[in-house]
Amino acid sequence: MERLRIDKWLWAARFYKTRTLAADEIGKHRVQVNAEVAKASREVKVGDLVTLRQGPVQRTVVVRGLSGMRGPAPVAQQLYEETPESLAAQAAAREQRRLASEPALAIEQGRPTKRERRKLDEASPRGWGKRWSASVDDEEGGGG
Repeated sequence: MERLRIDKWLWAARFYKTRTLAADEIGKHRVQVNAEVAKASREVKVGDLVTLRQGPVQRTVVVRGLSGMRGPAPVAQQLYEETPESLAAQAAAREQRRLASEPALAIEQGRPTKRERRKLDEASPRGWGKRWSASVDDEEGGGG
């Protein structure tokens, strides 16, 4: 086996869980082979440079082996070799995520309680008051 479709190789190398997901990512131009945008039918061979994006991380790998079957992870890891630049970028992204603040801490207060909503309704100049309809031109609250 000298050549293999890129979607099948990405699936066999365990970059994506299914071939369909691999083909979708290829269709979104998130996979390049030898610095060219790939199609799902593009064939890869040993020595090709594959660049793919997984979430926020861009990975660059060199194809070291071909397999049309999805096997265990240790076998799949022998199908490629990640470049040192890609490993450094992954480590930097991992460190940045570790040092980033927790997103939930930015929320000062959550959803208002029933009591707080009533106070907001009473305090607002155009408050909902007796109106149950959201239409602006219906001031009497008849809704229709």
